Amino acid sequence: MNFEMVMQELEALGKERTKKIYVSNGAHEPVFGVATGEMKPIARKIKKNQALADQLYSTGNYDAMYFAGVIADPTAMTEADFNRWIDSAYFYMLSDFVVAVTLAESDIAQDVADQWIASSEELRQSAGWSCYCWLLGNRPDNEFSESKLANMLELVQHTIHDAPERTKYAMNSFIYTVGISYLPLHDKAVDTAKAVGPVEVKQDKKKSKLLLASENIQKAVDKERLGFKRKYVRC
Repeated sequence: MNFEMVMQELEALGKERTKKIYVSNGAHEPVFGVATGEMKPIARKIKKNQALADQLYSTGNYDAMYFAGVIADPTAMTEADFNRWIDSAYFYMLSDFVVAVTLAESDIAQDVADQWIASSEELRQSAGWSCYCWLLGNRPDNEFSESKLANMLELVQHTIHDAPERTKYAMNSFIYTVGISYLPLHDKAVDTAKAVGPVEVKQDKKKSKLLLASENIQKAVDKERLGFKRKYVRC
């Protein structure tokens, strides 16, 4: 399948109701409104195709950008490629659920995510922290430096309340994910969550939301999900 054929198929699958949901979360035109599950049959025909993924991602069409992440070949992407993708990720569903997810399947994931966490841009920071969540929830514990992750928990504890709104979400998820998916630092993550307490996130046109990592960690412990690892990062 070539670029034109994929765009035609995506457009045909678009639903107004789904489009409204995406737009309410921050997507803007062009957007078709394709449910992610509807993309799977097209993805099965294409498998991985990095050149086509780059073409689709560069359209600025939300559905095409999302699908680009589905068919991307993360091992073929360079640091420059990931930086180009994050530059075009204009809201969190792209930064955290397309770019960060794709990065998490590459060999350079931690290096790039570290740079993004250290940046001053909200969605870069958010994608960096989110990438670690995807990594920790998928890769063996021995692929990570315990002291590095401990330092990252310290950083979250001291900066989360003053961080940009989307970064707060990703940092909160990081505490939770370390607590559940990285066993060597479970206790430290629990302590960090308690020290941080409720995190207030301001939302456009809605009342503020409170995030509470300690409560979510406890719920997961109660469900015996400690040590959880997913088989794949991308669905």
